[in-house]
Amino acid sequence: MSKYWSAIVGSLTPYVPGEQPKPGSLVKLNTNENPYPPSPAVLRAIAQAADQRLRLYSDPHSEDLRAAIARHHSVSPAQAFVGNGSDEVLAHTFLGLLKHDAPLLFPDVTYSFYPVYCKLFGIPYQPVALDDSFSLRVDDYLRPCGGVIFPNPNAPTGRLLPLTEVARLIKGLPDVPVVVDEAYIDFGGESAIPLVADHPNLLVIHTLSKSRALAGLRVGFAIGQADLIEGLNRVKNSFNSYPLDRLAQAGAQAALEDTDYLKRNCEAIIATRERMSRALSDLGFNVLPSAANFVFAHHPQRDAGELASALRARDFVVRHFRAPRIEQFLRISVGTEAQTDALIDALRGILSSPSE
Repeated sequence: MSKYWSAIVGSLTPYVPGEQPKPGSLVKLNTNENPYPPSPAVLRAIAQAADQRLRLYSDPHSEDLRAAIARHHSVSPAQAFVGNGSDEVLAHTFLGLLKHDAPLLFPDVTYSFYPVYCKLFGIPYQPVALDDSFSLRVDDYLRPCGGVIFPNPNAPTGRLLPLTEVARLIKGLPDVPVVVDEAYIDFGGESAIPLVADHPNLLVIHTLSKSRALAGLRVGFAIGQADLIEGLNRVKNSFNSYPLDRLAQAGAQAALEDTDYLKRNCEAIIATRERMSRALSDLGFNVLPSAANFVFAHHPQRDAGELASALRARDFVVRHFRAPRIEQFLRISVGTEAQTDALIDALRGILSSPSE
């Protein structure tokens, strides 16, 4: 600990991202990246934007990108906010909308950045236990609080809260902000964005990292009524008035406009997810229902940490969380068809050998 640190730094437990191994023979199924490349239209747009204009600052308001987001989701540009990945959008949201005297509520098993941001920004919070099947119970949230945030589908469980239940939660807490983090919604859920028109307390956050295969471009966005977006802009413009570079804006806009590519990509991943879930079940795993581009599974006769290590020895990287309630689960990203076949073959070999 350095004597030059601010007081808060020593008390922080930073978020630990999934391992990013160096290029090689490893099959990387630990960070929910898309196994397929981005739309060719994205690559063309980035190439076209990589010209002499790079000497100039990018559009600080990302007007063309926000217009594309608005067209895609049938809202006005004033209802759209963009940032460097959904992580930055979330950070601005925590500071701009979720810092209140009453505690923020979110699931006890969820995206581990949430408590990190709470501690960083001094936000009181209370985790709310998921039920025994790792499902969110809306009634548990209908109580005095400073706000609610949850991923839908949830991470790392992959479970989806039906839109009717999302709407019931929003209606039940009209006086506090409700933030729905929809990073994985394109893989099997129904977005809450249409609810924004009738609910001034609702903010919905998306990323282009998952379904649009742009994790390396770092683009996220939020949609809410204009006054919520204005609050986020006040935070952004006090921190970084040029959040998205020229190439990111061009690529993101192209990705949003290529809806046919998005549909084909998601359909392929969903089909592989369902096939992988069935194969894991046949091997004796208990697999939670997933609406994301990953599955969450445990084997009742094998330790999850040992399975993860055995897979690593066979060149497969999956995510093992050493956390309460989920220490015996593995989160496995959906890869290509070939990667999935190879993973199942590896697990079959591991499970047939008592020494692994």
